Amino acid sequence: MLIKVSLNQECNYKEVEVIKELIYDAEKRMKSAIQSLEDDLAGVRTGRASPALIEKMSVEYYGSPVPLMQLATISVPEPRQLMIKPFDLGSVRDIEKAILASDLGLTPMNDGKVIRLNLPPLTEERRRDLIRFVHNRLEEARVSIRNIRRDTNKDLQDFEQEKMIGEDDLRNGEEETQKLTDKYVELIGEVGKNKEEEIMEI
Repeated sequence: MLIKVSLNQECNYKEVEVIKELIYDAEKRMKSAIQSLEDDLAGVRTGRASPALIEKMSVEYYGSPVPLMQLATISVPEPRQLMIKPFDLGSVRDIEKAILASDLGLTPMNDGKVIRLNLPPLTEERRRDLIRFVHNRLEEARVSIRNIRRDTNKDLQDFEQEKMIGEDDLRNGEEETQKLTDKYVELIGEVGKNKEEEIMEI
């Protein structure tokens, strides 16, 4: 049996699809903002050793900047030590130079085959500086999420003015966008709380 779809129903389907695409795109952008935040905070030094602290460090290798993780394996033999084992022993000196030039404030111990980094305990003042940096980065991420909400709502309003969607669709779309915004702002808070706990860990 053939089901006839009225012109009005077809329009409704199109309206729903347009909104779905906008919401999907907004969520994709919000996820990307969270990923960027997590990547940035992974490089913030805490009380314990983590490969994330140095794996994206840029090393000048044969004249080109290369992330350290592409040049070596990074392991944690002790809670406060990182061990870097280059794939090419010729890059040991390049890696050592990059560590010394970084703002990590760490002195590499190089035996010609591996580089060891001992992480000293964080001072109270350094912890406060790191937490301040984390708070600033969290606020940037929140602003980014709110900007995505603003852009999405503006697109929805434009579609409504162009009669591509109705008033109810506009309202529903804005509600969905707000739910997404609340969800990702809350997630930012959780990411920040976890990082603060890491920094304050003795």
